[in-house]
Amino acid sequence: MATPSQDENPRGIPRAPFISDVEQHIGGPLAEVESSIRQFQEAIEKYKYMEANLGQRRRGLEEKIPDIKNSLAVVEMLQQRRDNSDVDPLKTTFELNDTLWADATVDDGDEVYLWLGANVMLSYPLDEAQKLLSTKLTGARANLAGLISDLEFLREQITVMEVNTARVYNYDVRRRRENGGVNPSQETKPKT
Repeated sequence: MATPSQDENPRGIPRAPFISDVEQHIGGPLAEVESSIRQFQEAIEKYKYMEANLGQRRRGLEEKIPDIKNSLAVVEMLQQRRDNSDVDPLKTTFELNDTLWADATVDDGDEVYLWLGANVMLSYPLDEAQKLLSTKLTGARANLAGLISDLEFLREQITVMEVNTARVYNYDVRRRRENGGVNPSQETKPKT
């Protein structure tokens, strides 16, 4: 894996350059600014698109983590019941439909069925299920931390690009005022 440069974050999102010298960036005192502003606006749109995608992934993980925690808690409870032989049978209520519930007694066992997604359910021994869910929970938390970091990085880059846009625009306004309202980039063009 390549190491990230200072031009991008660890997951490859490019860093927005801060334009300290606007005149040099646009190409001199007589250069037009529209292309620079358009480039900045395109970059802002790209960053916002990435932000929307990462935000959607973040919301998905934030919904998934509590489900994994609940599944892990159930598996750990089943492990404790298995290890403690003098407990009463587990009685629970299952929701069959929105308004239909059924009472059931669950026998203590050595396996549990886990939904893996995409309509796939597999049987696991309790210890393997606990390891799998712990690994999934750790991975989901790490992914969430990375997404939060990426979202913060993207917000910073959007801010930098908005500042760049404002600086170039303000430079152009100031330049026009100094030239009596005439665009200096159009002064050198022959008039017909």
